[in-house]
Amino acid sequence: MFLAHSATGRRWALVAGAAVLSGALLTGCSGGGTSSSGGHSTDTINYALPANFTPNWILPVGTASHLNTNNSSISQSLWEPLIAYDGSTGEVGWNKKNSLATAADFAKDSKSVTITLGNRHWSDGKPVTSRDVEFWFNLVKANKADWASYSPGKAPDNWTSLKIVDDTHFTIAFDKAYNQQWMLANELSMIRPMPQHVWDKTGDAGAVSDLDRTKAGAKKVWKYLNNAAKNISGYASDPLWKVVSGPYTLKSFSTAGRVELTANAKYDGGGKANIKHVNLLPFTTTDAEANALRAGTVDYGYINATDLSQEASFKSRGYTIKPWAGWAITYMPYNFNNPAMGAVFKQLYARQAIQMSVDQTSLSKVVFNGTAVPTYGPIPQGQASDFVSPEQKNNPYPFDTAKAKKLLTSHGWTERNGTMVCTDAGSGDDQCGSGVAKGTKFEMHVLSQSGSTVTDNMMSALQSSFSKTGIKFSIKTAPVNSVLSQTGQCKSADPGCKWQLSFFGTAGSWYFPAYPSGDSLFQTGGGSNFGSYSNPEVDKLITQTTTSDSTAAVQKYSAALAKDLPVIWLPEPDYQVSVVKNGLGGFAQDSLANFHPAMWKWTDN
Repeated sequence: MFLAHSATGRRWALVAGAAVLSGALLTGCSGGGTSSSGGHSTDTINYALPANFTPNWILPVGTASHLNTNNSSISQSLWEPLIAYDGSTGEVGWNKKNSLATAADFAKDSKSVTITLGNRHWSDGKPVTSRDVEFWFNLVKANKADWASYSPGKAPDNWTSLKIVDDTHFTIAFDKAYNQQWMLANELSMIRPMPQHVWDKTGDAGAVSDLDRTKAGAKKVWKYLNNAAKNISGYASDPLWKVVSGPYTLKSFSTAGRVELTANAKYDGGGKANIKHVNLLPFTTTDAEANALRAGTVDYGYINATDLSQEASFKSRGYTIKPWAGWAITYMPYNFNNPAMGAVFKQLYARQAIQMSVDQTSLSKVVFNGTAVPTYGPIPQGQASDFVSPEQKNNPYPFDTAKAKKLLTSHGWTERNGTMVCTDAGSGDDQCGSGVAKGTKFEMHVLSQSGSTVTDNMMSALQSSFSKTGIKFSIKTAPVNSVLSQTGQCKSADPGCKWQLSFFGTAGSWYFPAYPSGDSLFQTGGGSNFGSYSNPEVDKLITQTTTSDSTAAVQKYSAALAKDLPVIWLPEPDYQVSVVKNGLGGFAQDSLANFHPAMWKWTDN
């Protein structure tokens, strides 16, 4: 949650038992693999997917309900990005081995870029050309409102044209000069060339043509592809998904979440698969997955941060513990349009009282066992960078429930039976605020991801600290995909606008591209601005981060949102505490939260 990237660019990262092994393997994992505690197969690897998570999207253009890192990782193994930005080599940058483009030459005025494609082919033998990029461009431009990575004013709005020079060169013009680093890492990296000669149609029996070159045609093609992508059980058999450009092809994809990849024999890129068969295994809980690790049926898995004391036990079974740090932030978005609490959330003093009731230091040390760091704003703080402002670093709202309670009582709230109630409605400085009705109770409800003991413990700790401020906090849990689908952007009158707070970030809520701008997250109308946060001044700052080459622009943005609190900031944990079979190497754990199976290899064989 890149997070994220969706299946295109930015990501949500989503991670989280059975008491005995037999129950764990039956209910938690939909299938075993070929590895065992006695060794491993040289051409197979079993990778554990995050707990209580099932991959549910294959199309390399993400929609809001399908935002997750693992969908993206699977998709990128089948259809390589134009420009693959990742940290799989140990530092974040352009990974040209797994990219379809070989060069991106910006004009001197930074108002356009000319891209060069490599001599690459689809698995059916047809060449990958500029036309395949144009196909993606036309679909996204005509259906931008449905594209999860869309933010008004950003791609594709700020791409005024795409002109094909020849089969391997094309030029994208911009509406103005942009920060080249941001444009390359955050926008151009979202482009996913797709097989126009196979996908440019409106039905299974339809003929392929140039339908995408008209807006009406592009909408029809989009609808056809999205409908096909909803048929998860048909992924492995549908001819649509057989033509790929990446190092792997799809062998099977079950609705229960098990995915099998096999090496693409026709792949002609630089990032060829080292291991032929990759089994991606689903689990209902982290405990179930840990039991599978103990049984030796998982080669690359994870444990809860609370289980780090068991490191010696896993080492004795032939594993190495490798914490996976992420370039991410973690938070709970407010629904500013919720009919019951939206007006309260819109009051800055109320958000300040809520934030002061979150003890990030204790949560990081106790709940996450030291594998998380407090985060006080929109820029990752787990890794050193020049992007974090002093205001964010210094935490403008330290934990203090007594001060938080006083802040509420000074704004027209009175504690009754342990819960604050608005007793002085109005818009004055010492009143509850505009739109907050007299008698409103300060009661918040969160829909939180299930399947993670760490998340459950954090929610319980928050419930306790909120109660000291006089804020009632109730918790409901659901699988990750359900949480995401139930907490989208909405208007107050919409039936689906009843959610108040949402949490899906056990392993980080949002994984950034290399350049941590907030256009999708916090800009008015941003594609992943789930809570409908809107601040015109912040919009201006976000725009500056995309056009200025100076880190000062990002720092101003960092300071503004550290103070304005568009969400509840929470500790940023490691993506996961990985448990890796000895002998498995060839890669670094990508801080952008993608996994890269083509890079994995058994080094002791």
